Amino acid sequence: NGDYWITSQQTVSIQLGNYKINSNEGKSEAGTGYFKKQIPGDQVAPYMGNIEVILQENSDATVNRQPSISTPSWGAVYWRYFEDFDRITTAKTELSISKNLYVEKNSDKGPALAAVSKTTVLKPGDKLKMRIVIKTDRELEYVHLKDMRAACLEPVDVLSGYRWQDGLGFYQTTQDASTSFFFDRLPKGTFVLEYPVFVTTSGIYSNGISFLECMYAPEFSAHSEGIRLTVESK
Repeated sequence: NGDYWITSQQTVSIQLGNYKINSNEGKSEAGTGYFKKQIPGDQVAPYMGNIEVILQENSDATVNRQPSISTPSWGAVYWRYFEDFDRITTAKTELSISKNLYVEKNSDKGPALAAVSKTTVLKPGDKLKMRIVIKTDRELEYVHLKDMRAACLEPVDVLSGYRWQDGLGFYQTTQDASTSFFFDRLPKGTFVLEYPVFVTTSGIYSNGISFLECMYAPEFSAHSEGIRLTVESK
């Protein structure tokens, strides 16, 4: 009494404005019918944002004398290009993430934090605090957070291990240019993660972005904006 999804023969026509793609024009994966079409950047035009998908099923396809049936189809359209990290703007879905840097300074009332902006001038030896704010409107499992950092920043905690912060349990590991956080479970709500770094060398750097993604449901993802850091020599 099942449906014959695998053996059903279908032709999918995708209309990107005036640009047309047919699934039967090239090779497709056996069984699933998966195919991929790459369009060079110099051929991409604004009118391609108007997308229409037409599903055509062959009427003569039969399996065990059963007529062909409608089967589900799905796909994705994405635009890939290169950009400087400090020019990237925030993107979010049901997940959202923001990242801020703070300079830790001593005051008569103890350590005080001052926000780092594009006009802030840092110096080697300054201690910074990386603060990441995560917001989610639902409970998620197996979430990966990759926090990129500037080449002039060195984390204080370089040992990998399981951590607990702001009601979240996660495994933290430090790489050369980023720190990764792995969450088995991310409850609904707002969470703040912090870790300290030191400024090491002078120059102008891109601090990178923080990228958050549900590993088994990548449609739930978000990333923070980029920022440029200026470090003057002492």
